[in-house]
Amino acid sequence: MSRALIGLCALLSLVLPPTARALNAGLGEPPTTVDRQTPYAAAKGFSDAVHKGDYSLGAHYLDLDYLPPSEQKDKGAQLARRLKFVLDHKLPLALTSLSKEPEGDPAGTLYDQIGILTVGEDAYPIRLAHVRVEGGRVWVFSEPTVRSIDRLYEEYGPGVFGESLPPVLFEKPVLGLEPWQWLGLLATVAGGLVLCVVLERLSLALAARLARWTRITWDDALVSAGRGPLRLLYFALLVALGTSLLLLSPTAQYVKNRLVTTLIIISVAWFILRFLRVTALFVQESMTKDSKDARRSRGLHTQLVVLRSVFEAATYLISAALLLMQFETVRNVGVSLLASAGIAGLVIGLAAQKSISSLLAGIQLSITQPIRIGDTVIVENEWGTVEEITLTYVVVRAWDERRLVIPIAQFLDKPFQNWSKGGKSMLGPVKLLVDFTTDMETLRTELRRILENEGKALWDGKVATVVVEEVLDRTLQVRVLVSSTPEDLFDLRCLVREKMMVYLRDRAEWLPITRTEPRSTPQPAPTGEQKPAGEQAPSPPPAVPRA
Repeated sequence: MSRALIGLCALLSLVLPPTARALNAGLGEPPTTVDRQTPYAAAKGFSDAVHKGDYSLGAHYLDLDYLPPSEQKDKGAQLARRLKFVLDHKLPLALTSLSKEPEGDPAGTLYDQIGILTVGEDAYPIRLAHVRVEGGRVWVFSEPTVRSIDRLYEEYGPGVFGESLPPVLFEKPVLGLEPWQWLGLLATVAGGLVLCVVLERLSLALAARLARWTRITWDDALVSAGRGPLRLLYFALLVALGTSLLLLSPTAQYVKNRLVTTLIIISVAWFILRFLRVTALFVQESMTKDSKDARRSRGLHTQLVVLRSVFEAATYLISAALLLMQFETVRNVGVSLLASAGIAGLVIGLAAQKSISSLLAGIQLSITQPIRIGDTVIVENEWGTVEEITLTYVVVRAWDERRLVIPIAQFLDKPFQNWSKGGKSMLGPVKLLVDFTTDMETLRTELRRILENEGKALWDGKVATVVVEEVLDRTLQVRVLVSSTPEDLFDLRCLVREKMMVYLRDRAEWLPITRTEPRSTPQPAPTGEQKPAGEQAPSPPPAVPRA
């Protein structure tokens, strides 16, 4: 009989519509700005009201009919404030999932659920109910949800902060934060600035002590490189930990999360750049110390410089991408570009053709090494030394201390001279013009004397020759050939030229002479009887013409 009665009551509740009631009679008529026609509008209106500090207005979005009308005004404002902390802490973004239709979601039900919060083994659904009032239906936080606010506030609210601080610190919020939250932010930042320095020093001291147990110096330099990035990382983590106790509003929480993430990305990128610098320097010093081949050391230095530039560029690019991808607008642009990858890729490829080709040329240059830092080259008819190699250009220091900045692709597309490529020595000629009477053996002896004395620091002791290169109409062209390193060859040639001219000046007869006297004609030897003076020889007979 009792089961039949319960079933009949349930059937009547479905067939007969509930009677209209005056919702929250103790609060009075809600302002005209209160929009409770859809679940989303009601939740959004509640959130806007409580984050502006107008908790009395927020109480109109709660079902307070279980309270006596005389208590609804004061108790309603208190419950609205407590519900704000619970939602901000546990369901900050759940309001966006509510339906924007008057019937709710799913259509036809009398509630729309935001989420479920648990305290121990008990579950508390956070719902908005579609209640009937005079003139229609409105959406408000359901009575079971309002009844559970105090229990949820004890679990997820500010705890000791919400009960022990003066009431003035909970009034007049600014930018959605109450005064006690602003004070908490200030204390968190100040404490983080102090603690991050202390934690950094302790961490580096411990790491330095561990590094002293090893024989290599790389880890010692790496510990020093952590000073700065580690402090920034500790500060970001301390701020994140401290603000988690302040129950910030969703907007403030979003700003805090973006700021903390930005600081972490910057600190990690900062440390990676220092790690690359320390590692490249350590490898360079180790190879230079162990290797006796200067060319190999220069080649390794060139590879390290270019590879370090590549990794640094990648670090900057990835860091910038991670920083920008935090924002929804940038992510949407990225998704749009991926969706139109064909056209966008073509446009970006054409626009970045020069940059991409320069990057690939820099990588190819580090692998093939047609030039290295410290090489002596002739490019664009200029003699100089390679001073710097980047991903896009090469700096050549000319002999007169000018700097030539040359696109890196030119060293792959156009011919140039690299005097440091190949062997360690080069041959350099010195041209001299001397007289036909010059003794070549004496010149060879003098050349050897010059190289073994004045030119001892420049000559490598391999080649020292003097040869007659060409016989001209009035002089001999002599070629003096000496050998030296590419860096000293020019100075050695100048020294040999100067000293040989000093030697020839002291022997003026070996200098080129322009002869203007007539040549003497040789006299025929006497072959017969001497003719007396004045007597002429008979003229020869006339030639007989040939037929």
